Amino acid sequence: MAVGIFDSGLGGLTVLDAVTRRLPDVPFVYLGDNAHAPYGTRSADDVYDLTTRGVSRLFEEGCDLVILACNTASAAALRRMQEGWLPQGKRALGVFVPLIEALTERQWGDNSPPREVAVKHVALFATPATVASRAFQRELAFRAIGVDVEAQPCGGVVDAIEDGDEALAEALVRSHVEALKRRMPHPEAAILGCTHYPLMEASFQDALGPQVKVYSQANLVAESLADYLQRHPDMLGAGTRGTFLTTGDPAAVTGKATQFLRRRIDFSAA
Repeated sequence: MAVGIFDSGLGGLTVLDAVTRRLPDVPFVYLGDNAHAPYGTRSADDVYDLTTRGVSRLFEEGCDLVILACNTASAAALRRMQEGWLPQGKRALGVFVPLIEALTERQWGDNSPPREVAVKHVALFATPATVASRAFQRELAFRAIGVDVEAQPCGGVVDAIEDGDEALAEALVRSHVEALKRRMPHPEAAILGCTHYPLMEASFQDALGPQVKVYSQANLVAESLADYLQRHPDMLGAGTRGTFLTTGDPAAVTGKATQFLRRRIDFSAA
């Protein structure tokens, strides 16, 4: 009954932590493509190739359902995968939609026509590849009208987080917030469109100010997954053992992940 969680590196561990708390009886198989991280500056074709390779590996581990806990993969690869690549009986879900549903105050699966919502000015902080895809704006347009989205590509933040350089990550966050506010001085809400960014949520909130509501993904994805599995219990795969896999050096990734989550996590080679 294992569920797969795929990320380009360590950011998806924020999602893993949330879904594990929400669904303690479900074993999760985590795969970090650390050998090729970060994805945020790669081409769409490159992200697609790497993502399908990683998801295939999770299918081999007995997962019928894989969560792309990587916004870049969700933005650049998910639709293409769903339109023709996924094997029969297998599913892949992204992390954008639960965030947009929360922003637009919609229930899961509400497919009614787009309508006006309370929030009119939204700041999106994401990797350069996610921003370039415009996937967030496309998904938002299915659900809401009249929302102005200003997107800021946050180069360097993922690298600093993966390297454990919190001071650099905080300085970059402040720089990116300042750059966005020059174009949108008064955002009402801010989307942290990368699963690495929850680790810097306090820095984003401090730089934006208390009047801006900051939306982070992990808990929203966990609630959405719990709802999905309640309606589709058949998507719990045949795997029965939770594990952590990496395409990188297992010892190095284990050390970084333990620092990342502040608890011991042991990775094996994928």
